Amino acid sequence: MAPITEVEGRRVALSNLEKVLYPATGFTKAELLHYYATTAQVLLPHLRDRAVSFLRYPDGPDGQVFFAKNVPPGTPDWVTTAEVPRSEGPARMVLVQDLASLMWAANLVTEFHTHQWTADDPGEADRLVFDLDPGPPATVVQCCEVALWLRERLAADGVEAYAKTSGAKGLHLLAGVRGAPSEQVSDYAKALAVEAERELPKLVVHRMTRSLRPGKVFVDWSQNAARKTTAAPYTVRARAVPAVSTPVTWDEVAGCRRAEQFVFRAGDVGPRVQDYGDLLAPLLERRRAAALP
Repeated sequence: MAPITEVEGRRVALSNLEKVLYPATGFTKAELLHYYATTAQVLLPHLRDRAVSFLRYPDGPDGQVFFAKNVPPGTPDWVTTAEVPRSEGPARMVLVQDLASLMWAANLVTEFHTHQWTADDPGEADRLVFDLDPGPPATVVQCCEVALWLRERLAADGVEAYAKTSGAKGLHLLAGVRGAPSEQVSDYAKALAVEAERELPKLVVHRMTRSLRPGKVFVDWSQNAARKTTAAPYTVRARAVPAVSTPVTWDEVAGCRRAEQFVFRAGDVGPRVQDYGDLLAPLLERRRAAALP
């Protein structure tokens, strides 16, 4: 029987704590759960009130990896859920609102992915996102060059951008927006991606076509679609090592010269939070969200 832990008055079963999830580093499930427990203060605000998709990898990234969007079987009745719209009809998804829910979900061994809208208002996006994905031999170093251009371009429209590593090989740009449906945000993001390709033709591509991407940065604007989700800040990724989607400063973006500089593992995040706090905290301030032009 899995040991039962009490978390904020809730009984949470935590199983297979000795299991090694990341063989390359020996990182165990117990270490994964400890990571989420100790970063909850910065992670939870970015999950709260958002329908969460789980990218599950219960036997580690080398095992089966699969998305779970609906409420999983066996979900405790104290976990908050919400009905959300989908093209095929309404569905019920999990909201990770508190530490107990976070630890229950983390025990499933999952990446956390969220939409760019909150469950109480799925008709209005409150986030704009660019996923900068390098086509080899390009790396995150080239993503940083593109990110700096996009930051300035967004600022010209009064939109303040923030950066985080994807936890894989690229970079995410996020901005708070208001008063716009997802379709309008997608159109705006696409227009900027096209503009970036026009201004930086040797560096940027805005189309997903694989043959166009070697040596360039794909500026993926499509994740602004209402149906799509993006890896949440501070989530551990199902990669060879326990890399985390980690907020970074713009000075770090400007100073990135080697891809290794932007690989942050679970053990790196706590000290960064102590030094910087939550670099994405401004996204949580509604007053700082921008109206799109």
